[in-house]
Amino acid sequence: MSHVGVPRGTVRKRRSLALLTTGVLTIPVLAGCSSGGEETSRGVPQDIAPAARQAVSDGSTVNWAVDALPATFNAFQADADSATTRITGALLPSLFPMDASGQPKLNPDYLESAKIIEREPKQVVLYKLNQQAVWSDGREIGAPDFVAQWRALSGKDSAFWTARNSGYERIEKIERGADDLQVRVTFSKPYADWRSLFSPLYPKEITGSPDAFNDGARTTLKNTAGPFVLRSVSKAKGTVTLARNPRWWGDKAKLDTLVFRAVAAGDRTQALADGTVDVADIDASTADRIALARRDRGNNGQPLAHGPGSETTPAAALRSWALAHGSDEEAAEIAQAAREKNRKAVVAYTAEQKGLRDFVVRKSLEPAYTQLALNGESGPLADDRVRRAVARALDREELARTVLGPLGLPAKPLGSHLALAGQPGYKDGSGALGDQNTEEAQALLADAGWTRGGAVQPPKDTKAGSEAEKKGAKGDAPGTAEDAEKEAAEGAKGDEEAKSEKAENEKKAEQGGERKTERNGEGNGEEEKAEKKTGQDGEGSTAGSEKAEGEKADRASEDSAASRDEGLYIVGQDNKPGAHAPAHAVSTGGVSAVHVLAPARTAAVQSAALLRQAGALGEDGAVAAQDKQPGGAAGAYAPVGTAAPAPAAAKGQLGKDGKALTLRFVLPSGPGSQSLRSVGDKIAVMLEKIGIGTEIIKVPDESYFKDHVASGAYDLALYSWPATAYPATDGRPIYAKPEPATDGSLLVEQNYTRVGTDHIDQLFDQAAAELDEKAARELMKQADARIWAAAGSIPLFQRPQLVAVDKKLANVGAFGFAAPRYQDIGFKNRQAAGSPADRKK
Repeated sequence: MSHVGVPRGTVRKRRSLALLTTGVLTIPVLAGCSSGGEETSRGVPQDIAPAARQAVSDGSTVNWAVDALPATFNAFQADADSATTRITGALLPSLFPMDASGQPKLNPDYLESAKIIEREPKQVVLYKLNQQAVWSDGREIGAPDFVAQWRALSGKDSAFWTARNSGYERIEKIERGADDLQVRVTFSKPYADWRSLFSPLYPKEITGSPDAFNDGARTTLKNTAGPFVLRSVSKAKGTVTLARNPRWWGDKAKLDTLVFRAVAAGDRTQALADGTVDVADIDASTADRIALARRDRGNNGQPLAHGPGSETTPAAALRSWALAHGSDEEAAEIAQAAREKNRKAVVAYTAEQKGLRDFVVRKSLEPAYTQLALNGESGPLADDRVRRAVARALDREELARTVLGPLGLPAKPLGSHLALAGQPGYKDGSGALGDQNTEEAQALLADAGWTRGGAVQPPKDTKAGSEAEKKGAKGDAPGTAEDAEKEAAEGAKGDEEAKSEKAENEKKAEQGGERKTERNGEGNGEEEKAEKKTGQDGEGSTAGSEKAEGEKADRASEDSAASRDEGLYIVGQDNKPGAHAPAHAVSTGGVSAVHVLAPARTAAVQSAALLRQAGALGEDGAVAAQDKQPGGAAGAYAPVGTAAPAPAAAKGQLGKDGKALTLRFVLPSGPGSQSLRSVGDKIAVMLEKIGIGTEIIKVPDESYFKDHVASGAYDLALYSWPATAYPATDGRPIYAKPEPATDGSLLVEQNYTRVGTDHIDQLFDQAAAELDEKAARELMKQADARIWAAAGSIPLFQRPQLVAVDKKLANVGAFGFAAPRYQDIGFKNRQAAGSPADRKK
C-alpha cells in the first residue's frame, strides 16, 4: 500500500529509493561502540502460508492490489516505483534476489554459477547461464543482453535517461566466454557488490538504443523472461494483467493469470470485502476489521458489537425513537433522516464485515526502517551538539512500542543504518551516540549556548539609562522560571480599559463555538463549550486573579480558531498561527499599545504563568474548570512590551540571543499516515522535556517528500529507507558528505539531512572495493558507528508489514526480506475443488 515518507522510486538502483541521515566528533573508538552484536541478531520470519507445489492447485486468477499503475516498466528510470518493482519481478530475470535472511542468493532459473575467477591484475566475474533460459520470443539470454545493459547504465552515454546506478561504471569490458552460455565481466577496479548488477536484466531490444530505453519500456514489455508475460495494461480499469509464459523453462506458474489492480489505500477495505482483490497491503485499522470479522463468524446473525451505532446507549436509542415519532414534525423529520442514515451505515458495515471473513492478515516486518531525519544544513541543527541532544532525548523503545506493540510484532528499536535485524551484517551501533539520557541532552544544549531565559529579548527603543534598559541588563543573566512568570504578569498589569471591555468580550467568547486545539502536533482535538465567568471569585480574589481576568479580556473574538492552535500549521491553509493579529488598542501602564498574538507555543505558557499566580492552577498544573476558555486558557494575547518568548523559559523552553529553540517538524496529513503522526507527537513531547519546542507542519501526502524533505524545507522529518543487501553501494549516496555546486547550492545526492563527513565517505569507498565479505562488513559497521555519532539520521524501528490475503491462498503474504516466487502462488488444493478452481475476478 502507499507508504508516505518513503521516497518515490523504491527500486534497488537508488537504495530502492525510499528513506535517510548524519561532523567531526570527539567520540570514543567508534568501531567498538555497540549495545549488541551480529551473532545475536534475529529477524522476524516471513508469513506467507508456505505450501509445497503439489499442495497448490493449477489454474485460477489472483488480483493483487498496488498503489497505482506503474509510471514506467523500466526499473532504472527515476520515476520507477514499488509497482514497477512488483510487476517486473514476475516478468524479468533477477540473478541474485534476496532470500529470507536478507542475503543475495543465486537464482538457478537463470544461472548455473557466478563467481570471481580472477582478482589480479583485475577482478573478473564469470557468469554461467542456465542453458534453458530464453526470452519470450525464443532467443537465448546471453552476453549481448549484458553488454547492452552495461552501456546503457554506465553513464558514458547521456542519451540514456537513467537514474543513478553504481557499479556499472566500474566495468571495463564484457565478453563472451568459452561458449554462448558464458559471460565474462572484467572490472576496471574492484567491486564488492558485483552481485547487485544485471537485476533486473532487460533484453537488448530495450537497452540497445536510447529511444527504446527512454520511451519503449515505459508502457509495455514485449520481450520478457519470467514465469509470466505481460498480457495487457488497462488505464481505464486500472489493471496490469499477466499470463503464464508458455516458454518458461522453470517450475510452471500455478496461476493462469495474475492481475495487479490499482487500489488506493483508503479503498482497500471495501475492495477486499466485495472481492475485487485477493491480496493487499493494509494498515492497522483494516487488520482490526478483519480480526473482528473472523471473531464474529459464529454470532448467528446477532447485531455487531462494533461499527456504526454500536456505541448508542438504550437511552439514546429511545430518545431517537421518541423524536422520530413525536408531534414536532420538523424534529421528527430530522431524527428520521438520521436514523435512516445510521441504518444504511450499519447495513453497509455488516456486509463489509461478512466479506472480510474470508481473509486473514499475514504479518511480518517490512524490509524498510523508519527514521527521524535532522536537517543539518542550517539553523540550530547545523550544530552537531544540538543534533546529538535531540537524539539522546528520544526514547526509541517507546516509539517502537507505539507502532509495533499493538500489532503483536517485536517492538525493538533498530540499531543500524546499513542493515536490519536478521541480516548477516547487522550490529547495533547506537552506542556510538549513547542511550536516551535527559541530563546529557540538556548538557549538550547548554554547551551549545541554549539556556533558559536565552529567548528573552531586552526592550527596544529605550533611551540610555532608562528603567527598561537597566531591567534588560539584569536580564542578561540566565533567567529562572519565576522571573519569566513575573515579567509575564507585569506585562498585563494595569489594564483598566480592558476591564471595562470584559463583559462584551466574554459574551463573544461564549458564542465562540467549538474550538480545536492541538499542542505540538498531538492531534488530540478537545471540544469545550465557552463558559461565562460568573465573578464568584469573591472579594478574596488576589490581585493576580485580576491580572488573569485582564488577560482574558484581551482575547479578540474575531481571531480564527486556528490562530489558537499551538505550534500547528497545516500547509495550504491561510489561518496559520499568528496570521491575524487583533488590532484594538488598550492602555498598558498609561501607554497606548496594540495587542498582538504571542507565538503560539509561548502564549499558553504565558497564560499558565498568570493563572498560577492567580491561584487558578492546581498543584498538577491543571486549569480550574471555570477558567477554561474556547481554544485554550486565558492570556493568549500579550501587549506590546511583553517579551513573548519569556514564558517559554518559564516552562523550560531554551533560547539563545533572544530566540527560542524551536524546530520545524514536517509530517504528512493524510489518513494513511496516522501512525507516523502518532510517532511525531511523542517525539515532540520528548523534545519538550529538554527545552526544545516543535512547530508541527502538516502537509499533503503527495508533496511531503518532494516539496519538503528532498528540498530541505524542514528541521525534523520522519520517513523510511528500504533494506539492501549491498550497503556499500546503496548506502553511500544516502550518507555521502554533500558537496558545494558552482551556484553555491549543495549537491546532496540522496543525503537529505545534508550531514556527512569525509571519514564516512572513505569507509564506504573502502568497503565497496573490499572483495573479502567479512572485512567489508566490518568496514560497514565502522561507517554505521560514525553515522550514529554524527546524528543526522536516527533509526527508530523496522516498519510493520501487514498483508490481507484470501485464506485459501498459499505462498503469498508478508514476504519480509525475500522476493516472491510468483510461480508458486495459488489456491490450496483442499479448497480449490469445484468452483474455486475456476475463480475469476
